[in-house]
Amino acid sequence: MSIRSQPSPIVRQRFPAARFLHGLLICLIACITTHPARAGAPDDAIVQGWLEQNLDGLVALYRELHASPELSLEEEKTAARVAQGFAAAGYEVQTGIGGHGVVGVLRSGPGPTLLIRGDMDALPVTEETGLPYASRVTTTTTDGSSSGVMHACGHDLHVTNLLAVSRFMADERELWSGTLIVLAQPAEELGRGALAMMNDGLFERVPRPDATLALHVEPEFPAGQVGLTSGWAFANVDAVDITIHGRGGHGARPHKAIDPIATAAYLITQLQTLVSRRVDPLEPAVVTVGSIHGGHKHNVIPDEVELQLTVRSYSDETRTVLIEGIRQMTRDTCSSFQCPREAEVRVRKNHTPAVYNDPELTARAARVFAATFGEENVVTRKPSMGGEDFGRYSRELGV
Repeated sequence: MSIRSQPSPIVRQRFPAARFLHGLLICLIACITTHPARAGAPDDAIVQGWLEQNLDGLVALYRELHASPELSLEEEKTAARVAQGFAAAGYEVQTGIGGHGVVGVLRSGPGPTLLIRGDMDALPVTEETGLPYASRVTTTTTDGSSSGVMHACGHDLHVTNLLAVSRFMADERELWSGTLIVLAQPAEELGRGALAMMNDGLFERVPRPDATLALHVEPEFPAGQVGLTSGWAFANVDAVDITIHGRGGHGARPHKAIDPIATAAYLITQLQTLVSRRVDPLEPAVVTVGSIHGGHKHNVIPDEVELQLTVRSYSDETRTVLIEGIRQMTRDTCSSFQCPREAEVRVRKNHTPAVYNDPELTARAARVFAATFGEENVVTRKPSMGGEDFGRYSRELGV
């Protein structure tokens, strides 16, 4: 797979990038502090002055990260770079959490505890931007082919923002009150990094936060514009594998076989009624069969067929309806076609839970961004049926 993309906003348009970091820093301070003497957003001049001194270094850091991406579970050098940055800013740093996860803790008096996450991993994508700092890293994929490695989802920009935020908040800690946790997460692209860090005792190692924040780059928005989603933002994502067992035979004598391909075809059409007839029409849901494999020759009926599904939802209740419906429909369809063995339905363990943005905190951030960027540059972003494992943190914390 290859991708053609434009340079990220922080490189392409310096002024909008500075404005974004400006607004982000103000928003974070406004969100974390409840101390009466420090309430509200900081003076714009303080943030702007800090950015003027540091933006060139941040752009250089972004280019360094972009040129040296690391795949999920392999983020060793990126993690070391992040840990170095946190330590230099004065944070209490812990490394190697859930693989290559890194956290830093900074305390600045009484107040709430805020966690800010940035993700570090790249994708097996060949970069074709032609930039002087384009990635030339390559990897060998599971099928033995060669592929480039690229920060195609912008995690290089996420890491740059995380380090910028950590440094500013340390340099200007008199502007805010509370405890800040900065977290660099591995393996987001696999949906495994957040869970791995929590299983490795993340919230026994650091204070339990009152709120968690993260951001994404969004190619549909112009530089200098911010999109916010209140409520459901990303979906539950489940991967389901189904094996249908038949009895092979000659294609010219189908009556002497039990055809798993015909069974699978019937099942695929049945599965579409889960969304249209079992789920509340006002509840978002998706059941997509993305892969079907069975047979090797025109005139031979195979013994089995493999299906791979992606299943998307927001609420846990809808997720249960879909998963249980898939099990029941598979069982009943195979029974109707007299399959010799019960089908196998396997829900993979790396379920990614839905992300729900607290409406009050989202509205608070929107007001700060509007004051910084102008209301016309703060837009409502539609909820996505895409996945993002950031939702695991708030579920674990109950926030």
